[in-house]
Amino acid sequence: MPSVVVLGVGLQGRATVHDLATRPGVDRVVAVDLDPAQVRAAIPEAARERVTVDSADATQESAIRRVLADHRPDVVIGMLPPAFGPAMARLALEAGAHYVCTSYTGELIHLDAMARERGLAVLPELGMDPGIDLVLAQLAVSELDEVVGLEVFGGGLPEPACAGDNPLHYKVTWTFQGVLNAYVRPARLLHEGREQAIEPTEIFHPDHTRYEEVPGLGRLEVYPNGDAVAFIERFELGPALQEMGRYSLRWPGHCALWYPLVQLGLLNDEPVEGCGGLTARELLARQLEPQLQLGERERDVIALRVRAWGRRDGQPAESVYDVVDYRDLDTGLYAMNRTVGYPAAIGARMLLDGTIPARGVLSPARNVPPGAFIEALQARGIGVTRR
Repeated sequence: MPSVVVLGVGLQGRATVHDLATRPGVDRVVAVDLDPAQVRAAIPEAARERVTVDSADATQESAIRRVLADHRPDVVIGMLPPAFGPAMARLALEAGAHYVCTSYTGELIHLDAMARERGLAVLPELGMDPGIDLVLAQLAVSELDEVVGLEVFGGGLPEPACAGDNPLHYKVTWTFQGVLNAYVRPARLLHEGREQAIEPTEIFHPDHTRYEEVPGLGRLEVYPNGDAVAFIERFELGPALQEMGRYSLRWPGHCALWYPLVQLGLLNDEPVEGCGGLTARELLARQLEPQLQLGERERDVIALRVRAWGRRDGQPAESVYDVVDYRDLDTGLYAMNRTVGYPAAIGARMLLDGTIPARGVLSPARNVPPGAFIEALQARGIGVTRR
């Protein structure tokens, strides 16, 4: 009787619980959060018999140990903020369970030997970005004999019908504090064969802004997102590589609005005098987040594109994969919830049924079978198109 513990039932975790509880392959789901009432509200009525609700404080390792000892899961899915990942993964391994999360690998790599010794897997980076993008990127580069360029674009947006009621043309589908944190993350890419580092204060500069046409959405604005160079080795790309980039997508005008705000220090980390120790970024998040919520019948949309180009059979070739998904108004789940939370649930099932047999610290780019993964996404209404 396979069982899964989900740690954290916030915006994305509720989609993970929903998927595990409404689809076959898992007999028992334990949803763990500080707020049991929030957890119960996130569980579909038809699936409540399969879900056990528990409460624990993730800052207290003893509390998580108690949860894992009581419920003895086969898989633990961490849907908590990334800082909790290493500790939660270690506790899962100690309890004899696989661990899946949607955050970057980071310090989790140090658990590789422990996981292998225990015959278990740690599978991070299995959300949307990172996650779906990594699986599709591996598929795209595998279709080429020689890769000259690889670019990944991703973003969560309010759909056009509800994007224009605030000056940012943006609404929150994960913590706005997390959004603003990403706005001050340095970027690194490969351009014309040379590494290019972009300072956190410059990612919105006009020199780094470009545009991408996405089916059904039209012209979207593009700016650098994080360290793309770190993924060159992951995809085993050779010396022919000239371009490598990871980018975020927003409605046009986003960069022009945010660049001066960054220059004015509104995303700084230093505490603001007289504001109880809060930083400028924290104050901005508190002020804006309540104004940027989706209405009950408003939809968000995620757009994801992976493009690889080079040569195949001696001829120029290009492979492009697109994912566009909208909020499901029947379940209330945002597109961002679905495309982050569902992949984690899919990964847990793949570990349980042996579709992913590898052990140690894994990567979606190497260890998640693309065909089976895309089929699972499409079964959940998340379409993947290829050209």
